[in-house]
Amino acid sequence: MSSSAFRTVPASADVVIIGGGVMGASTAFHLAEAGVRNIVLVERGDLGRGSSGKPIGGVRAQFSDPLNIELGNRSLRAFREFAHRPGADIGLDTVGYLFLLDSARQASDFEAGVGLQNSLGVPSRMISPEEARRLCPYVSTEGLVAAAYSPADGHARPARVVQGYARAAARAGVTVATHTGVHGIDTAGDRIAAVQTSHGRIACSTVICTAGAWSARIGAMVGVDLPVRPVKRQLAFTAPLFPPAPRIPFTIDFSSTAYFHNSDDGLLLGLADPGQEEGFDTTWTPHWLELFREVARRRAPALAEMRTVGGWAGLYEVTPDHNALIGRSGALPGFLYATGFSGHGFLQAPAVGEVMRDLYLGRAPFTDIAPLSADRFRHGTGTRPEAHVV
Repeated sequence: MSSSAFRTVPASADVVIIGGGVMGASTAFHLAEAGVRNIVLVERGDLGRGSSGKPIGGVRAQFSDPLNIELGNRSLRAFREFAHRPGADIGLDTVGYLFLLDSARQASDFEAGVGLQNSLGVPSRMISPEEARRLCPYVSTEGLVAAAYSPADGHARPARVVQGYARAAARAGVTVATHTGVHGIDTAGDRIAAVQTSHGRIACSTVICTAGAWSARIGAMVGVDLPVRPVKRQLAFTAPLFPPAPRIPFTIDFSSTAYFHNSDDGLLLGLADPGQEEGFDTTWTPHWLELFREVARRRAPALAEMRTVGGWAGLYEVTPDHNALIGRSGALPGFLYATGFSGHGFLQAPAVGEVMRDLYLGRAPFTDIAPLSADRFRHGTGTRPEAHVV
């Protein structure tokens, strides 16, 4: 959908969603589909231009935490059905996820994870280094102990998902106000009264914060602590490959976080730079590529010398335990939030949209998301950190 700036916003709404990335668009769609009316989705720029608007996003259910597994697995089903509901081609490619493991400790941890995943309906399995190389011919087996693989995982196009949800939400009556910044949130006692935007005041009783890396600022407007910090992550694209690259899984060297997978006529390369300072800077700085090449010389030698033709930088929205913040404020019941996904927001967005719908409607979600309440840090009951973070 084309997104045009609003000169004025509606004077009132039942729900204002702050943040027009994949989480906000999914939430808007699921609320509208359930019959909720008078919804305004507010985005300070264009839809999906924050952490969501990147070329290719992994989708998986291979996690160590059962709640993350459930959110990932339910979202995978929604991605497979996306062409029919809400109705869009999202470029889904179910190539699987392949984690390369180089220590007995990693193999043991992932084996336990596979057992938990299998118990929750995820068809992951442990495989040998040799089978890993058959799945991904770029891989060197030297130093590998084992690998973990799930054929149900893969990758899709985040911008298409955002637009698919947003178009369907707009058809159902949601007002999508782009290029509209949020300057403040008015409260009256323990109630939400209005959202102050760059294009006017919106009287409302419910605000849903899906502002990603910027969520701490939104929470601070109403005294709700959302401990989210922004950390830059970068990737690069190779030049077109001749002959074309084989169709490979989304492949991750777990020790280094280096990863690669197919992208149009080449490969996409990425790595989480351990020296990256937190902050909102999204300038692409290719120095990190040497870190990737150093890993590649050992783990996937052919990739080390491939020519790259640019890339992009985006923001992870990181919490102290690398698990999301999903819930309703106890002190301000009209303030709901879904943020802090630490790199997993895109792949969990369909399921979380369902959860936010149910929280708003006052009904029990498909799974208990109480452990993801932001209050866990205030009460000193933070969840066990997600181990399968890239």
